[in-house]
Amino acid sequence: MNLAPCGSTETAPAAEQSPIIAISGLQKWYDSFHALKDIDLDVQRGERIVICGPSGSGKSTLIRCINSLERYQGGRIVVDGFDLGEGEKSIDAVRGEVGMVFQQFNLFPHLTVKQNCMLAPMRVRGIARDRAAELAMTYLERVRIAEQAEKYPAELSGGQQQRVAIARALCMNPKVMLFDEPTSALDPEMVKEVLDTMVGLAEDGMTMLCVTHEMGFARSVADRVIFMDRGEIIESDKPGPFFANPKNPRTQAFLGQLLHH
Repeated sequence: MNLAPCGSTETAPAAEQSPIIAISGLQKWYDSFHALKDIDLDVQRGERIVICGPSGSGKSTLIRCINSLERYQGGRIVVDGFDLGEGEKSIDAVRGEVGMVFQQFNLFPHLTVKQNCMLAPMRVRGIARDRAAELAMTYLERVRIAEQAEKYPAELSGGQQQRVAIARALCMNPKVMLFDEPTSALDPEMVKEVLDTMVGLAEDGMTMLCVTHEMGFARSVADRVIFMDRGEIIESDKPGPFFANPKNPRTQAFLGQLLHH
């Protein structure tokens, strides 16, 4: 299902062929700590990328830089033709095209599930309340949780709340979805329902970057798996060769620990 954004125009064929995300020479510091070191990454439209690596390797920092939740100190990020280095106007444009789902669900506790989903389309896109309500129900149906629309977040399980967070992001009709360890705060029995929702998005052709340790998801959904360590991209490959024959010793060690845990 693909609802066209309000006021959208058809993209020129040349734009369709260019990467939707182009990152070159990206540098990020936290004071003296060099969190991202000379990152180069192109993401094609419709591509599904899983980013893995040990804690503190820069995975979450990288995807947070893509919608300017983190500011970077060097290099360049261009998202759908907008250069994040060109100021607030470009940043706002990118944030309107990029959905983000976090470890914590970040739902407004005083709003119902449906109201949580309606808020951004009304405030950011200027969509009328009735249309926003339609969008909310469309995407709550999409993540198979429409029957909970009038409940408040506290009445839902963690897995249900995370699916609401995904629906809320989809209501902005993003061109890219970023997932920052979306299942890490969930009980094991709730992980599958969220991963199933993400598999459905992938099957619909959504461009996705997902930071996760769920290697089964990576094997079945990713077009490419990226391994990061110490702020660098160490290895990048299709899932088959990545898991069967990782080339870098650090990748080998990480997968050995993860897959035999």
